Amino acid sequence: MRVLSGIQPTGRPHWGNYFGAIRQYIQLQSEEKAYYFIANLHALTTIDDRQGANRLEQLTFDAALDLLALGLDPNQATLFVQSDVPEVSELCWILMARTPMGLLERCHAYKEKKSKGLSADVGLFTYPVLMAADILAYDADVVPVGEDQVQHIEVCRDLAASFNHRFGDTFVLPKAKVLEDAARVPGTDGEKMSKSYGNTIEVFEDPAAMRKKVKRIKMDSRPMEEPKAPDSDHLYQLFCLFATPEERDELAALYRRGGFGYGQVKEQLADVADRFLAGPREKRAELEAHPDRVREILAAGAASARAKATEVLRRAQEACGLRPA
Repeated sequence: MRVLSGIQPTGRPHWGNYFGAIRQYIQLQSEEKAYYFIANLHALTTIDDRQGANRLEQLTFDAALDLLALGLDPNQATLFVQSDVPEVSELCWILMARTPMGLLERCHAYKEKKSKGLSADVGLFTYPVLMAADILAYDADVVPVGEDQVQHIEVCRDLAASFNHRFGDTFVLPKAKVLEDAARVPGTDGEKMSKSYGNTIEVFEDPAAMRKKVKRIKMDSRPMEEPKAPDSDHLYQLFCLFATPEERDELAALYRRGGFGYGQVKEQLADVADRFLAGPREKRAELEAHPDRVREILAAGAASARAKATEVLRRAQEACGLRPA
């Protein structure tokens, strides 16, 4: 089974990013073949300020540091930067030449922006085609995604199936693997953790800053002596992300007994989170001190990815007449 996923370098990862997606990506790296890329071409649709070039370059490198520190193993998975594989952009054009406008007009991201009266550029409109090229270029069988990205995998399958029908079997039709945990990480306000809500806690946040954010998590005003249901409590849900099974059971029993304050639980949450993330923080600092090592990993990943993408691009070129068979 061949797994593929891309991560946009649009900011530092928070707890929701890690437990909702990145952790599952890393668990899947032991499959037959796994490709993980930093989607800097996709990020151009959102990073467009005057500092864009330097900022995007730094965010791309930071994303590589974050993934490696969190457990992505370059000996098991291929890690590379999207723009280092130009074959994908050419494959995108081949797919775009036969992509119906109506198919893209029905995509959620485009429809949502238009419904708000915002202008949508060609990059956003054709985003699903580039995503399809990203997937098809590596003969991916499985693409782990959140529920909101399933439509893009369906678009990819539609484009691949249409091409195969017209020109003969060329592309592998991928399947989406929905990450069920993606919507289960609450933010500091109890809503889904998201940068757009301003309720995030970063994975590599300074420990002191992390503790301050944990202390500011909004809770209800029930009295200390009142028993509480742990499973419906977002503070307990956050605690469970980092705690051992024994620690979860102990805190759940405390909730059911009552007689405690939320400040006590927040201290425990900060403690287990700090313990859980200490190793990745240390590894990231080590990698950051040796940037050439990270660049070598990305270069080796790009070379491997290009070899596969070139093979698939040639199949597509031969199938549609751009290259002699």
